[in-house]
Amino acid sequence: MPEKMRSTVSRITSSHLAVYATRPSSARTLTTTARLRASTPPPASENGAVNSRWLSDLQSKLHKSLSLKIAPSKIEEVKERLAYLDQNWLKLSAGREGYLADEERRGVDRHAVQWGDMSGRVNWTRKLAQFSDPKYEQEWYDLMTPKGVGLILASIRTDFKFPMTFPDRVTVLHKLVTKPDSSSDRFYLEAVMYSEQHRRPAAKCFEDIVVYDYRAAKKAPLKPFMVDVMRATFDLQEQRKQEAEKKVAELHAFVKEVEDSAGAA
Repeated sequence: MPEKMRSTVSRITSSHLAVYATRPSSARTLTTTARLRASTPPPASENGAVNSRWLSDLQSKLHKSLSLKIAPSKIEEVKERLAYLDQNWLKLSAGREGYLADEERRGVDRHAVQWGDMSGRVNWTRKLAQFSDPKYEQEWYDLMTPKGVGLILASIRTDFKFPMTFPDRVTVLHKLVTKPDSSSDRFYLEAVMYSEQHRRPAAKCFEDIVVYDYRAAKKAPLKPFMVDVMRATFDLQEQRKQEAEKKVAELHAFVKEVEDSAGAA
């Protein structure tokens, strides 16, 4: 990727990758983070890879079917499916890979490329507070500070797919890779950065997050109410994935039905 073209996605990614919480002394933070790096390779995603161009391929087939000799009623159905894809492309694309694309769960929502300077990871975690008992809201927010139990980015890997350029917009979504339990003192996230212009991922990240007790200066397990919310989130991810796959399968079946009906009108 040319350096100049890479810079746009790099700016978004570098700010998006900001560490959750840091100590007053930057040198001490770096030492702490290095000490908490995983001793074993992080797990790979449990979800299978999805063709990043599935949406454009499906839309192309639907558009081509309009040039076939099909019944007027089928033409209207094709147009309805095209409109549906246009309105729900992000929900379907994200859902197929287990991401929750609801607006209240987005780390970064349709930010203009040149202003992609927010940490999607921080926003994603803070937004979990709305799915928990209101009395825990401050504790969710305190995870981003060194006041007590916080989160530290132990490692991260980023894969760039293609360069984004102005005036594109980016939406950043996160998902839990594994289901936390009461003993979890770290968890793994995958992040995807969707290009609104191209309607496919421009970059993907894998993040290893450590739960750290700043007062005790050591790792600590997630609090029970956090485990409950994260486990429910993981289950919802799996549910949305099944729903999205079912819908996409229905759309492909519809395309075949239209193609098979060509000439019978």
